[in-house]
Amino acid sequence: MSLPPIVVFDLDGTLAETAPDIMRVLNVILVREGLPALPLDRARELVGAGARALIERGFKVSGQPLDAETLERLFEDFLAIYADDVASHSHLFDGVLGALDALTDEGYALAVCTNKPILHTRLILDHFDIAKRFAAVAGRDSFPWFKPDPRHLTMTIEAAKADASRAVMIGDSRTDIATARAAGIPSICVPFGYTDVPIETLEPNFIIQHFDELPNAVDRALNLVPARP
Repeated sequence: MSLPPIVVFDLDGTLAETAPDIMRVLNVILVREGLPALPLDRARELVGAGARALIERGFKVSGQPLDAETLERLFEDFLAIYADDVASHSHLFDGVLGALDALTDEGYALAVCTNKPILHTRLILDHFDIAKRFAAVAGRDSFPWFKPDPRHLTMTIEAAKADASRAVMIGDSRTDIATARAAGIPSICVPFGYTDVPIETLEPNFIIQHFDELPNAVDRALNLVPARP
């Protein structure tokens, strides 16, 4: 039996608007450390590189130094606070459920490949009741490698028992594009996620404005993949 084609999704800023909860937890940390809370509109420049980087960036915006020992302590605190409430202020982007249904009906396997820890990833997917839709879910700590290392993506595809020669990566950032490019897999990006530069400047294979466009974009993207012997 041949392996199915697969569509692999990033999570934060791609499937779901998670910045409100991420920023909420960051602000708990900042305020507790005597720093001002940051507005949600700073999320695009702060979110997207993991919790450690988020905390570092939050301190940098506030003009405060942050030593390595304090960073690790705050990182562990962040993970614990976040796990208690990962999604009360988050939501799936419009059209996500319909796109997942359409892709499944077309025979695509689905997977998630994110640099969010696997605990928080599964909590979010469970919160939105979509975990069962994915043949594999991989977080930052699922394998020895994480994005932009292409092995994070290719091992996710392997875990989903799908065909890496007929795979597409869906994301919102330079990390997703770089990971897909290194793996020889086309990328499709949304422009409403967490990126510090306009997504078109990063040259993904396709950009969609709404998830209604995704099934057609996936079909088109797979035509870019050369036949393999």
